[in-house]
Amino acid sequence: MVFFMANNSSDTNRLHQDVVQGDQDTWNRLLSQHRNRLRRMVALRLDQRLQGRIDPSDVIQEAYLEAWTRLGEYLQQPDMPFFLWLRLLTGQKLVTLHRRHLGVHMRDAGREISLYQGTLPETSAAALAAQLLGHHTGPSEAAIRAELKTRLQEAINSMDPLDREILALRHFEQLSRAETVALLGIPEATASKRYLRALKRLKEVLQSMGIREVGP
Repeated sequence: MVFFMANNSSDTNRLHQDVVQGDQDTWNRLLSQHRNRLRRMVALRLDQRLQGRIDPSDVIQEAYLEAWTRLGEYLQQPDMPFFLWLRLLTGQKLVTLHRRHLGVHMRDAGREISLYQGTLPETSAAALAAQLLGHHTGPSEAAIRAELKTRLQEAINSMDPLDREILALRHFEQLSRAETVALLGIPEATASKRYLRALKRLKEVLQSMGIREVGP
């Protein structure tokens, strides 16, 4: 049961106890605590060809419905923190949507294989570049923006796949160090070293392009 606890506060523990007893309103309140974090994950991993066709809120809602039906199963064997379980279910919904809408036109299936346990859509360099440029307050002309995005994508693609995934998890999804280590199954020191290396590389690229911010 300890993995089900989002934090150690007495209020949160009581909230979880109410959920275990089947309180739907309490369940909805608990899920609302995680919605923004899940939206960041969906924004990074939803294939760009489906943006505008699929509402991230709908993806998350489908995952929440499945989580409610499988809550008992999770509580019997909570082998990961509750948020990471919700994130896994949401990612699996994304995989299903990609296959349903893109079919043979989706990216190579091998690119869906995550570096950690479970199958989730890979974060694309294009999505990471778009996130960065979304906070850029410089010239907004389409041609300049397109050139910046291309250069950012090239730089991100040149990173080691594990470094790139850690960058996505820590900097863009804003997962904690502990959550990242739990997902990747690597030593904490290794995760920290790779994150700092990837962040340094990204800052160097942005500065060479005249972009000073490195924000999610």
